[in-house]
Amino acid sequence: MFTTEIGKDVSKARQLLELGELVAIPTETVYGLAANALDVKAVAKIYEAKNRPEFNPLIIHVADMDQLKACVEQVPSDCIKLLQAFSPGPLTYLLKKNKTIPDITTAGSEYVAVRIPQHPLTLELITQLSFPLAAPSANPSGYVSRVSAQLVYDGLHDKIHEVLDGGNAAVGLESTIIGFRDGEVIVHRLGGIAIEEIEKVLGKPVKISITHDAPETPGQLKSHYATRKKLLIGEIQQLIKEYGHLKIGIISFQESYTAIHPQIILSKSGDMADAASRLFSAMRAMDEKNIDFILAELVPDKGIGKSINDRLLRASH
Repeated sequence: MFTTEIGKDVSKARQLLELGELVAIPTETVYGLAANALDVKAVAKIYEAKNRPEFNPLIIHVADMDQLKACVEQVPSDCIKLLQAFSPGPLTYLLKKNKTIPDITTAGSEYVAVRIPQHPLTLELITQLSFPLAAPSANPSGYVSRVSAQLVYDGLHDKIHEVLDGGNAAVGLESTIIGFRDGEVIVHRLGGIAIEEIEKVLGKPVKISITHDAPETPGQLKSHYATRKKLLIGEIQQLIKEYGHLKIGIISFQESYTAIHPQIILSKSGDMADAASRLFSAMRAMDEKNIDFILAELVPDKGIGKSINDRLLRASH
């Protein structure tokens, strides 16, 4: 047992990581639980701290294209186009790993998920390190991802040394994961970059291949975003009729419902990016309420709305 500190000391975070310890880091998507991606013992600490299944691979975070190339065998031309358009940013690339990446980091897969995060503190940190960072979301496995330093502390304060405080996550959803095989571009996880944006850059359609059992890519277990309280998806007014006699809370897209129950509106203006940035904090806040059920509605299923709906539907399992 040790004391976890919240701070902005990049030098201290670097020293802890070089010693093989865990540090929670801010990114534009959600906070990550970071360790030296090349150190088998350090990576094992991530699985232990999160209670994460060891068949669930991790995302590696690098500072630039050169560091990315040092982790993989080759970078396809379509990947280079996407890197130039979206990185740093919430897009992760699934590429064939080279021998420097240990099997524990990829859960035995020959492919590694790599991205360049868009956060100044974390980029500064990675630039000072001689190794990439393995960093899944900084929360106990199977629960809602954390979007602030305090929420990370609340969930992992007795398991890690430091939380590097970079403010609230701007995007609030994990990265989109893209793979490349036989000339095709494949979406393995919906996330912070919409499919339509990717297709516009590539000038061609992408294929969607999302599996929830024994996933090859990170964050794909069906229960990956579960709330502790039972979450029900549907038309809010109908759900209120069915469950309104119980202790319920409401998460809506932009409408306020006339009910005495606690409710959180993701975006009164209907802004999808705003809704995405508030989703996990809303789910977490409802989990803390004295309620039995969380009622939620899907958002318009377009653009980043598809990613929001993906998280809601998986949280409802």
